[in-house]
Amino acid sequence: MNSHMIRTARLSGVALLAAVIVVASCSRQKETAEMNTATTIGQERPSGQNEIAIFAAGCFWGVEQTFRQAEGVLETSVGYTGGYTENPTYKQVCSGRTGHAEAVRIVYDPQQVSYEELLEVFWTSHDPTTPNRQGPDVGEQYRSAVFTTTDTQADKARESKQALDASGRLRRPVVTQIVPAQEFYQAEEYHQQYYEKTGGGTCHF
Repeated sequence: MNSHMIRTARLSGVALLAAVIVVASCSRQKETAEMNTATTIGQERPSGQNEIAIFAAGCFWGVEQTFRQAEGVLETSVGYTGGYTENPTYKQVCSGRTGHAEAVRIVYDPQQVSYEELLEVFWTSHDPTTPNRQGPDVGEQYRSAVFTTTDTQADKARESKQALDASGRLRRPVVTQIVPAQEFYQAEEYHQQYYEKTGGGTCHF
């Protein structure tokens, strides 16, 4: 087994381990939103050779915690993207009237982890076959989506999705959106690294 396969297996194991614990719906636990700030994709880039990836896979608490355990991930932040409301609050996003998804913005070192490996963590940490739903969390804000920041990412995401569909690993077709990244609005501070602050588990199955 080559080093790429070993690293991919290890990352997949991390995602599956983080997804084992089931807790109550995120939407029942989250508190009143505070003001948040906006980060525009394409204007703010990581330093050096680091790159940005953005994923939506349901409750962003669990998604962020899963990716923070992956080797090569340097920074994470949770927020809202893919919609049309400027500077949305959590309460607005939960209303289902903003078009935004709860998402995680990842800064990673491509010398330590490839985009393909991050995609594998993404696929194995949620159910990509359920439209607008992850477990007890239902709504457009919980949709499965890959927000690509480059044409290369878009090509790799589509190839990865097609390979997953053809693999027979899932009983239903993958419904994950693969769309160009839009403006990313950073969520309220209490959402950032939520499980590290509270010692909680994860939203995911």
